[in-house]
Amino acid sequence: VKLVESGGGSVQAGGSLRLSCAASGISVSSYSVGWFRQAPGKERVGVALIDITGDPAYTDSVNGRFTLSKDHAKNTLYLQMNSLKPEDTAMYYCVANFQGGRDRWTGNWGYWGQGTQVTVSS
Repeated sequence: VKLVESGGGSVQAGGSLRLSCAASGISVSSYSVGWFRQAPGKERVGVALIDITGDPAYTDSVNGRFTLSKDHAKNTLYLQMNSLKPEDTAMYYCVANFQGGRDRWTGNWGYWGQGTQVTVSS
């Protein structure tokens, strides 16, 4: 299984970025998937998550600004990020296959990508 993120970069506050996560070895249609982020000196936390049958869910700080979507034909997960703020600066990780037993927003996912850096300047 491989998850490869792309699309990170540096933007000014108020700008937009779209992150992509190309999956291989699993189908984004058949597993819970989502995005985590880790800011410097902080723990990794869930940003946008979706299970197999439900709608996307977002952490409060990004709700209304970020949109998670999937392209089943390309087996790719996306995170459209609008109205970016300096506090969104972090390494963003694609995740798949929630293992259960813990809050899905704090971890215990089976597969992780290598991450892509997002830096938002004021």
